[in-house]
Amino acid sequence: MWTLTNGDEIPVGTMYCIGRNYAAHAAEMGASLPADPIVFIKPPAAFRQDGSTIALPTWSSDVHHEVELVVVIGTASAGITEERAWSIVAGVGVGLDLTARDIQSAAKESGQPWAVAKSWTGSAPVSTIVPLSSSGTGPWTLECSVNGHVMQHASTHIMEHSVERLISYLSSVFTLQPGDCIFTGTPDGVGPVGRGNVVTATLSDIASLTVQFE
Repeated sequence: MWTLTNGDEIPVGTMYCIGRNYAAHAAEMGASLPADPIVFIKPPAAFRQDGSTIALPTWSSDVHHEVELVVVIGTASAGITEERAWSIVAGVGVGLDLTARDIQSAAKESGQPWAVAKSWTGSAPVSTIVPLSSSGTGPWTLECSVNGHVMQHASTHIMEHSVERLISYLSSVFTLQPGDCIFTGTPDGVGPVGRGNVVTATLSDIASLTVQFE
C-alpha cells in the first residue's frame, strides 16, 4: 500500500518508469536522448516501504541505485492534457529504481527486454507519499547517499520531460489508475550497492527513504 503522510492509503498499482530523462545520466550510460519518453514497467511486487531490508538478487553481481522523483496517481485518467496533469496526482515521494546493471547490459547487447534487470521483487523501494496539497509541484532536489556518502544530487528542474509531459504521454497510451505511479528518471551518479550497505534517498526536505541491503 502507498501510505500518505495524511494517513490515507492507496493500493500499489502499475509502476511506469522513465529511462534517460536526465541528460547527464544518459551521457554516463553512453546513450542518446530520446524524442519521446522511454517507458518500462515494474509490478506491485517490486514495491518496498521506507525502512525495508532488501534482498539483493543472487543472479546479479552489479545492482545499482537510481534515485527518482515518484508521482502517485490518484484519479483514473486517459488522454489528459499537460495543463490538467497535476489534477490527477495524489502525491509525490522519492524512490530507488534498483537495476541489475549486468543483466540490463547483457539484455541491451542481445536486443532483449529489461524486465528481469529492472522489475525483480523489491526493486522499487519508495518513501511515504506526500499529498500534493502539502508538497506543491516542485521543482525539488533529489539526493542519494550510500553509507553516508552522497552519490547523486540534482534538481528535478533539469528533467528532459516534465512531470506534466510524462503524465500526458502515459495517459495517451495507457489508462492511468489510482495507485499507479511514475518513476520519473534518475540523474547521473548511479553506482553499485552491496550487502550491508545503507542507502538514503531524499526529495528536498519533504520526503526521505532509507533501506538496507542483504
